Amino acid sequence: MTFKESPETVAEALRHALLGDDLPDSFTLLGREWDLHRGVFPGTLSAATEVMASMVPYPKGGSFLEVGCGTGVIAVTAALNGCASVTALDINDKAVANTVANAERHGVADRVRVLHSDMYTALGPGDRFDTIFWNVPWTYVEDGFSLSTDLHTAVFDPGYQGQARYIAGAPEHLADGGRLLLGTADLGDRERLDALADGAGMRCELLQRVRRIEEVRVMEYHMLELHPK
Repeated sequence: MTFKESPETVAEALRHALLGDDLPDSFTLLGREWDLHRGVFPGTLSAATEVMASMVPYPKGGSFLEVGCGTGVIAVTAALNGCASVTALDINDKAVANTVANAERHGVADRVRVLHSDMYTALGPGDRFDTIFWNVPWTYVEDGFSLSTDLHTAVFDPGYQGQARYIAGAPEHLADGGRLLLGTADLGDRERLDALADGAGMRCELLQRVRRIEEVRVMEYHMLELHPK
């Protein structure tokens, strides 16, 4: 069954993240303290960041790429969990600065490279990774929906064009035997995602699901792996 979250509900959370005067400049997650820059989607508005950071199968001793790094929790956690090198990408320059700050805060700046990038555009042709991951903006809206702030790209993916680009462009940057992962939730449009994967010659496998009781609903988070057909 497909669930869709109200764009109005999400937009209200975004307005608060941009304008709320009660937001702190740090937060606690996974037993660590993290810097939070205004204009970056807070990792505690839902359980998504915590759940995904705990579910990702980090390639210990290998290379890890995160698309859409936000505050940097997952990228930094990858380094702390034994990845030899981590690259973190985000289209929001405020998120890039936030991730750099958190890599420095947790002593892994020497292993975490952070780039301002629209999907894979900042990568070189020789950049390849053992694992690629994106905790996608699963809220489906139609093509033409206005992404009026930097934070809108964190939760809205008009027509799932971003996820289509993520899937199509990943093979260029996967190492031999590399893994392509995608974090989503039951509020996303799984049928549409499966169709995108099929069009790219791939199939989605559910690796793990985690249910969390949140403020207004029970959320079910999904870790997917995409395989060539």
